[in-house]
Formats: sequence, C-alpha cells, structure tokens
Amino acid sequence: MKHLNKILVAVLLAMGLNAQAQDSNNPWAITFGVNAVDTRAGASDDFADKFNQPFKIKESWNILPSVSYLNLSRAVGDNFSFGVTGSINKITKLTTREIGGTGYVVSNPGDLTYYGADGIIRYSFMNAIRSKVIDPSVHIGGGYTWMGDYDTGTVNGGLGLTFWFTETVGLALQSTYKHGFGDAIPDHFQHFAGLTFKFGGKDTDGDGVYDKDDACPDVAGPKELNGCPDTDGDKILDKDDACPDVFGLAEFNGCPDTDGDGVQDSEDACPDVAGLKALKGCPDADGDGIADKDDKCPTVAGPKENGGCPWPDTDGDGVLDKDDKCPTVKGTVANMGCPEMTQEQVIKLNAYAKTILFNSGKSSFKQETYPVLQSITAILKEFPGSKFSIEGHTDSDGKDAMNQTLSEDRAGAVKGYLIENGIESSRLTSSGYGEQKPIDTNKTAKGKANNRRVEVLLVK
Repeated sequence: MKHLNKILVAVLLAMGLNAQAQDSNNPWAITFGVNAVDTRAGASDDFADKFNQPFKIKESWNILPSVSYLNLSRAVGDNFSFGVTGSINKITKLTTREIGGTGYVVSNPGDLTYYGADGIIRYSFMNAIRSKVIDPSVHIGGGYTWMGDYDTGTVNGGLGLTFWFTETVGLALQSTYKHGFGDAIPDHFQHFAGLTFKFGGKDTDGDGVYDKDDACPDVAGPKELNGCPDTDGDKILDKDDACPDVFGLAEFNGCPDTDGDGVQDSEDACPDVAGLKALKGCPDADGDGIADKDDKCPTVAGPKENGGCPWPDTDGDGVLDKDDKCPTVKGTVANMGCPEMTQEQVIKLNAYAKTILFNSGKSSFKQETYPVLQSITAILKEFPGSKFSIEGHTDSDGKDAMNQTLSEDRAGAVKGYLIENGIESSRLTSSGYGEQKPIDTNKTAKGKANNRRVEVLLVK
C-alpha cells in the first residue's frame, strides 16, 4: 500500500505540474487524499441531532492513514462538473445511542472494511465570488457503500471548499452526508481532504493560451493577443500585419509612416519628409502641383511643362517666350510678340518689290535683282509675326492667258526664293493678276514698265 501511495502521488504531481492555463481549458480534474467516516449521524433519529458536534475527530472519525480515495471529474459547463469517487476505509469506531439514555457510545465493530463508490454533481461558486483562489461548492449525488458484510445504496449531499495554489493545483476539502436505504448501514458523514489537479487542455505552441482559444495555435504569442505573435510590438498581429517586422500603424495594416504625412512609407516617394498625398507624400513648397524633388524652381510656382519654373519673357513685351515669335525683340501681343510694320516700312518693302526684274517673258530673275530679293528677305525676317501676300502683274502686251500665267509664275518665283532663304511658308501666299490691275497706261513704254511689277502686301 505504501508503494502504491508513492507511485500515485508521483503520477498525479507530474500531471498537475505539466498542466497549464485556465479552468475552462482544463475540463478534467483528478483528486486524491484521505477520507474519514463518521457514523455518529446514523445514531440519532432526530435530523437536527445528526449534525450535532460533527467534528469529534478522535472520538468518532475513522481515518485510514494512507491515500484512501480517488476522484475523477469533468467540467460540463455553467460552473457544473460531474465526477466519480472511489474510497476505502476501516471502521474501528462505530457510534451508537446509549440503551435507555440520551448519550452516545463508541465501540469497535471489529475493523470493518469500508468501500464507497459514488457519483457527484458539483456546482462551484468560484466565479460568483470572483475569486481565483477560493472555490466554495455544493454537491449532490448517490452511490453504493459496502461496510463489512453489508451494503446499501445511498443518497448524498454536501459542501466543498478548494484552495487553488496555482490555476491547476489545489487543496480540496469536502464533507458529504450519506443517507442509506434500510438499516443495514447507518447514515454517516464522509469527509475528504486531498490534492486536486486539473488537466486536459492542449497548448500546441506552449504560449499559455490553449488551442481552442488560440487564434494562432501553432505560433507562440501573448495572451492579450489571443496567442498570436506581434513581432514588431505595434499591437497588430503578425498574421494581419503587412509589415510584421517594422513598428507601424493600424490604419496602414501595421506598416510605418515615418514622416507622419498620412502616406505609408512603402507608397511614399519622400518617406523622410512630410508631404502631400496627391504627390505621393512629397512636399510642394511653391504650391504649383509639382513635387519639390522634381521642380527645377521649387520656391517659385511654375507650370509642369516648364519643369515647375515660370515661363520667361526675355524681351519684356508681355508675351511669354514660349508664345513669342520674336522672344528677343520687343513686340506686341496682337502680333505674337513681334514688332508690327509701320506704313513707312510697308511702302519701303513695296518700293523694293517693284524693282524686281525678270528675264523677258520668263519667271527667272535677272542677276541684278538678287540684292533686292535679299533686302526683302531681311525686312520680312525683322517681322516674323507678320504675313504677306505676293502679287504678280504684267502689261497688256501678249495674250491675256499667257499674261495670267506669267504673273502667277513670277509671284510664285518670289515666294519660292523667300522660303528658300528662311521665311516660313505659312507666312506667305502668292497670286497672279496678269494685266487686270494696271497702275499706269499701257500706251507708253514707261507705263508698261510700271505695270510689269511684283507687289509684297502686308496681310497681318
């Protein structure tokens, strides 16, 4: 028996020391210890007297000095548990009434062997009193008792009190009144004192949170995070953290925003300098919508087309260089930044044009005409914003159709020369009028010479 006691104690201690966590996670409990049987309650027919002086331990308690009971129970929810108890004892003190008197007599019935097998339904008040150490309870149940050569069924009820040293190891005290059927075995109290151990919970990752409550049962984590790890300590579980190794913010799923501009670092083109969301977290000092890092003029507002710098107006004529046809020469807005021709300049231009000479009956220039053409070209270049119409005219000699063609060809020849020498074609048009618009008589040689002419007219 002594060796059995040692083995039982060792096994149960190992179970208790290896169990972890909360009661709800450890539904099973095993309790072992000593029990005492007191038959004094069965010596009186008065119900109240059955509970009179129940703790006369030396006089009436039967105690077997070894592990003498074992209880196995399981929590079933709502503070209830169900268990079974097996117990053994020796009855050397049997209490009876004095014959003809009111006192009690304690005698040795001959070392009667006592066995008990009982079922118990227990209700705990531990949660009700909000304690983690003191665990009062009530219980009811029934069972079967053997005493010597006699046996009977019993109805049981009683009180219990457990003191928990840890969440899973405690000292259990219990007193149970057993009422037997018939007179074979007297009603009696059975008292229990023993160690109790809770077990049955599973904690795969060993983090102190049982698997059924552990949101991450295979990875250790703190209890306050339901057993899930938070490597960077930002209170966002690794499994939900987009940046599990870097402290971050909940609004960015655990990713950081170093400069605090509301743009997480992974999407921030300027993570160390606060900026605007619209510019991917980069600043815009001059407010022109171009990030400073891309702005050639970060302190002065300017359009994106010019790298964030304002457009220049080199000649100061109110027309920006980008729109100014004459960016280095002051002009007018109406003439796209170019100077406008005066009437005197127009007259001068046409004076040159009238001296353009062609070979007789052809559209080819005489050699002495080229300086004139060069002068005309120079004048047109001074007014790049102006457009001109080149008109060809003839005298009345020859057929009308031939004169028309000749005038068109000669006007076209002047236009061609000007284009070849740097005048934009978009600024020039040409047309021929033959003999339709004479400026002098065709009856004299001088008049005819005046009518054979080219005119360069200002269009705009």
